[in-house]
Amino acid sequence: MTKQKRLGRGLAALLGGPMDENGAPMEAPIEAGSPRVYNPDHQEQPAAEAPAAPAEVGGERLLKLPVEEIDANPYQPRQEFNDEEIAELAQSLQQHDMLQPIAVRQVDGRYQLISGERRLRAAIVAGWDEVPVRVFEADDQTVAELAIVENLQRKDLNAIEKAMSFERYLHENGCTQSELAERIGVDRSTVANLLRLLELPEPVMTAVMTGELTAGHARALLPLGEEGIQVEFARRIFAEGWSVRGAEEAVQDYIHASDGPATIKVPVKKGRVVSDQVASLEQEFRMALGTKVDIKQSARGGKIVLHFKGNDEFDRIRDHLLGGATELRKAG
Repeated sequence: MTKQKRLGRGLAALLGGPMDENGAPMEAPIEAGSPRVYNPDHQEQPAAEAPAAPAEVGGERLLKLPVEEIDANPYQPRQEFNDEEIAELAQSLQQHDMLQPIAVRQVDGRYQLISGERRLRAAIVAGWDEVPVRVFEADDQTVAELAIVENLQRKDLNAIEKAMSFERYLHENGCTQSELAERIGVDRSTVANLLRLLELPEPVMTAVMTGELTAGHARALLPLGEEGIQVEFARRIFAEGWSVRGAEEAVQDYIHASDGPATIKVPVKKGRVVSDQVASLEQEFRMALGTKVDIKQSARGGKIVLHFKGNDEFDRIRDHLLGGATELRKAG
């Protein structure tokens, strides 16, 4: 299965449930002996007091559960839910019922959401006491992956929430950025670029979360390095309505004005110099590391000089460089 297919199929692919030819989850057989069994006609059937455990990992059951018995997904990247959208969805549920059961799993004798929190919230707003659910067996890592996959391509989930979900996954599962990218079917650069946003000061991240700044604006601020300057640029971007390109140009103008032109010692050959090429390389390093970089050449080679202002910036650059080295060692 290719990475893109894995990403697109979502719940069924990650949990191992049956899928139809279009990759959509198929209805699982209704398990006898389960309480308040859910069926496609929305009729409740009397059954035993306690549900029987699924026979195998990836098995699933259809039930109707009281809403107060369903706990939130601890791996949900989304921190804010739009009240108006939830109200509209609640109205739709009252008119059309819930066509897609909520996905849950059992944890410590209770049920925990895997996906479908918006539908659950809407059902509560609509006054429902119970909701149809599909019960899966899934471990924490699978649930975390699914939460990331299902939210990754949603336009209303901001970049900071996505980055935080990546960071938590890496911390709790002890894997590399490359391994996470492989698991969820994206390029490693996607993971790395989102995680870099967490290096920004809290006011800037908050502005991204509230929609005052885009992720593109936030990325443009990374080369500035110093938090106070990043916050000031963020304030001006919002107040003056800069485009992303305008923000990038303003940041580069500031860096050149404050640091002055890089001192580049280049060899002269047949009356030609390569300073333009070296300057371009310096720019690439600056964008990648978020600090001023000088490349100095000589007849025997050269050196790359990284500038930092204070211990915090030194630690950030060191962690960035050593983190990349760790990724390469693990990949090898």
